[in-house]
Amino acid sequence: MISNLFDSSTVPVLEQVVNFTQARHGVLAGNLANLDTPGYRTRDLSQQEFETSLKEAVAAKRHSPSVTGYNQYGNQYGVPATLQQDADFTKVEDSMKSILYHDESDVSLEQQVAAISKNQAKHNLALSLMTAQFRLLRAAITERA
Repeated sequence: MISNLFDSSTVPVLEQVVNFTQARHGVLAGNLANLDTPGYRTRDLSQQEFETSLKEAVAAKRHSPSVTGYNQYGNQYGVPATLQQDADFTKVEDSMKSILYHDESDVSLEQQVAAISKNQAKHNLALSLMTAQFRLLRAAITERA
């Protein structure tokens, strides 16, 4: 009963955004940690792939029958297995978008700090929206505005 209450809102989607941004932060922090490592190549998680999967999951949820709660992926609530709570964001790719330095590394401090800042903003936004959802739920339960 309570799980249906959470799964019918945006909480599962926001939860996956938080999970992704957390995993991506670890990868980006690893890039910064290897700033002075000769031959190190910048790595990143594919934001585009994640966003595409998330859009497909939301679209599938909208078109799935509400009686059973299952979709074409065979998962509950229209979330594909790649976006379930135990989603494993381990597909790290070499981004190689930067110039190659004399030590054959391509880590740019400025680019990594900018990427971490953008990722942190997405993370904070998702957490703020989740907090607002829970406040609305608490207000409904306690019958207070």
